Amino acid sequence: MYKSALLFSLFLLSQYAQSSPIDNDTLSKPHVVLDEVVVTSYKEKKNIREIPASVSLIPLSEIRNKNILGMKDISSAIPNLFIPDYGSKLTSPIYIRGIGSKINVPSVGLYVDGVPFFDKSVFDFDINEVDRIEVLRGPQGTLYGRNTMGGIINVYTKNPLAYNGGTLSATVANYGQTQFSGSYYGKLSDSFGYSLSGNYKHSDGFFKNDYTGSEADNLNAASGKLKLYWRKSARFNANLLVNYENSDQGGYPYALIDKTTGKIGNVNYNDYSSYRRGVLTSGLTMNYSFDHFLLKSVTGYQYFDDRQAIDQDFTPKEVYFVTQKQRQHMISQELEMRSLGDKRYSWLNGFFAFHQGTTNTINVKSAAPTVKDYDAPTDGFAFYHQSTLKDLLFKKLSATVGVRFDYEKAKQDYNYAKIVSGAIQPVQALNTNLEFTQLTPKFSLQYQFTPVNMTYATVTRGYKTGGFNTSFDVAEDQTFKPEYSWNYEVGGKFSCFGDRLKGDLSLFYIDWDNQQISQPVTSAGKVVGSMLRNAGKSYSKGAELTMQGRIYKGLNLQMSYGYTEAKFRSYQYGSADYSGNFIPYIPGQTLMLGGDYTLNLHSKYVDRVVFSTQYIGTGKLYWNETNAASQGYYGILNGKVSAHKGNLTVDLWTKNATSQKYTAFYFEMTGNSFGQKGRPMTFGTTLTFTL
Repeated sequence: MYKSALLFSLFLLSQYAQSSPIDNDTLSKPHVVLDEVVVTSYKEKKNIREIPASVSLIPLSEIRNKNILGMKDISSAIPNLFIPDYGSKLTSPIYIRGIGSKINVPSVGLYVDGVPFFDKSVFDFDINEVDRIEVLRGPQGTLYGRNTMGGIINVYTKNPLAYNGGTLSATVANYGQTQFSGSYYGKLSDSFGYSLSGNYKHSDGFFKNDYTGSEADNLNAASGKLKLYWRKSARFNANLLVNYENSDQGGYPYALIDKTTGKIGNVNYNDYSSYRRGVLTSGLTMNYSFDHFLLKSVTGYQYFDDRQAIDQDFTPKEVYFVTQKQRQHMISQELEMRSLGDKRYSWLNGFFAFHQGTTNTINVKSAAPTVKDYDAPTDGFAFYHQSTLKDLLFKKLSATVGVRFDYEKAKQDYNYAKIVSGAIQPVQALNTNLEFTQLTPKFSLQYQFTPVNMTYATVTRGYKTGGFNTSFDVAEDQTFKPEYSWNYEVGGKFSCFGDRLKGDLSLFYIDWDNQQISQPVTSAGKVVGSMLRNAGKSYSKGAELTMQGRIYKGLNLQMSYGYTEAKFRSYQYGSADYSGNFIPYIPGQTLMLGGDYTLNLHSKYVDRVVFSTQYIGTGKLYWNETNAASQGYYGILNGKVSAHKGNLTVDLWTKNATSQKYTAFYFEMTGNSFGQKGRPMTFGTTLTFTL
């Protein structure tokens, strides 16, 4: 099927002649690459060029041209941002500037239309009907609170009042990949708009399990989204978003690895491993403008129900098989007041509260089967304030001061039992409460040479809450403490040659204490799981550079580079001393080189053709604290060609075009070393029709 579509696409691309201008968007909104004025982050109503922080923007044009389909597609395309592929949607950690967390709560925040996603089990989702993505690097705790030590990712969906009409899209590709999606944007009046969208995705899988004879990582996923936008007057507007996604995937294509050569063998284990997840996310945002200030309310609710089944020894033998079921409700409410107008003094006040209820059951099938149950409700609230004063000592110099107070109360009811002859025998029961309070201040100075040229310096406190482990041997390992950091950053944003070249440059240094590090849980001397413990002192330092250039009419180039050195200052675990070692899972470098060229044509077959390419480099990174296992630098080449004719768009695309081989994940379990291969070259075609 996909071969026929590819031939049809090639035929369309071959039918072109001379250039002629035409609207670049498949919907009614014009397509603009470098000239759009985008307001960043619903917390700071400023142009992105005026934010005294390292901020990256991925607009709709780049999402399309670079074929960004999911959150993991932005990994390493943003300086010092890394999202590894650990084999399923369950474990989707994000690392920024050396800060991240493989298990438990995240260290990087994720918001969709202002609604927080607290658990990284829901971080991996398809980019469907997204308008833009913003990444704020560095601690954002003053405005965003807990667990944002690394930064924040803000995802914004399309506004129904800004888009009209609908689209139908179909994708076919190798490895049995298919995707079908549709959306419609309409208006009941000039002040009330709505959108409906749906998406279905299938993949046969990329890695065969030799034991079962079938692919280990097949996928079926479907989602639906509703968005309502009401602009009652110039003073009041409201936005409602409801999204549901259900996915069922095989996963964990892990195989034995030769630690000497780094060669990964074939997947070969006896029990089919899978991950099923249902996620409901909803959010209601309301804004009312008074004469001198804006009042905003953001109400969020998220529910997910998942089940992980995993052959945890990853061998043909019947050793360990673990089933984990999890349910979580999260309710959040935020109220915010901010000053209006471009005045010398501006301010922002806010209140945030949440409830997160989680139940978890883990069944271990082994020679000595066990069952563990967890009930872990968490509640918290916060107050925050930020003030900015312009022309502090002289014109164009501004100072920003902010502070946040967070309170959190967490509880875990834990029950552990053995199963003997089919009967449950209780072994241990723990009922533990934790409370945390923290102040997170922020200080920054910025000098705005022009509206698009500025320099800044910031000092920010980072904080990540403590919590509970779900795997541990002794009672004292049930909990872990918060971690803290101070982030020092200087940078600048520049624009030259009549805005044809724009860029950002930043230098940072992060000093943090009590870093939460994933450590093995052992049984009979063998690793059977992971838990968090607090290390001593650590640091991360580095540099980031991004550039965008409109070199010629229709030709745009992008470049980003990030360098990070993240090491333990002092860290001892048992008799081992890891002081001076690199922190695991942190690439030393990230690199993105990309470009797109639009060729407008006079042809009865093709109106225009857009050529896009992207090179993404990642590495070197270490897989454990000993630094004994690592993945060297590697590069992935992606490409896309899009032909547009009237309401029809035909895309030809490829990912990992050179079939670059690399290790996507490495770990040690039950006395063996395992690795996951990076995905091979994929290619396909997408047909999109605009209604």
